[in-house]
Amino acid sequence: MKKPLILVTNDDGITAPGLRALISVMKEIGEVVVVAPDSPQSGMGHAITLDNTLYSKKVVIDKEKGAPLEYSCSGTPADCVKLALQELLDRRPDICVSGINHGSNSSINVIYSGTMSAAIEAGIEGVPAIGFSLCDYGWDADFQPSLKFVKKIVVETLKNGIPKGTVLNVNIPKTDGTPPKGIKICRQARANWKEKFDKRTSPTGKEYYWLTGEFELLDKGEDTDEWALAHGYVSVVPTQFDLTAHHTIPQLNNWTLNEQE
Repeated sequence: MKKPLILVTNDDGITAPGLRALISVMKEIGEVVVVAPDSPQSGMGHAITLDNTLYSKKVVIDKEKGAPLEYSCSGTPADCVKLALQELLDRRPDICVSGINHGSNSSINVIYSGTMSAAIEAGIEGVPAIGFSLCDYGWDADFQPSLKFVKKIVVETLKNGIPKGTVLNVNIPKTDGTPPKGIKICRQARANWKEKFDKRTSPTGKEYYWLTGEFELLDKGEDTDEWALAHGYVSVVPTQFDLTAHHTIPQLNNWTLNEQE
């Protein structure tokens, strides 16, 4: 039997330690092809390249025997997946994994995440997909304690599949070097960012801004991703890309939108 073909991507760039850690685990499971941005693309959400040229080239990052085929891409994470599926792969991947992101993509962060947008792009095309994130923004973050959980989730996904229209958003807690306590299936916590802009002036007198802010958790539930992460568990949130608020349709149908004025 053929090994499963695994498409690996991210938003931190093709040399990011989190991506290299993810590749190392995926090589134990199947045949790996990497298509990742040539530079960091964090916070890009589901942006795609429309009014600029898009470049891709084969690169050699890992020179060890059995290293996977890798491509760098000048575009966004969503671009990487589009290009991989339409141009670069010689067969359809069995799964797409994105990450491991340097930093959390839990709760409301999923909206802005390039990591998750890459997974969602694969899901839109019918490819089972998972986004992985470690709640540690450091470039030297320790990914080792989380890797057995990453492997287990991918193996289970390949065995059982993911419901149509859904991708998995997996977040891993930052620990002191010990593995997480386990895995919990969760819902996305209600939260928001209390945003501020730090206004500054350049040496030439031009005003500019740095976005800052504080994460505000609005949810006390014990079934959320934020609760799981705070208590040392890996959170797995099934995430849909149909943004329709189906429960509001009956209410809107009561509006008098079609009555003549």
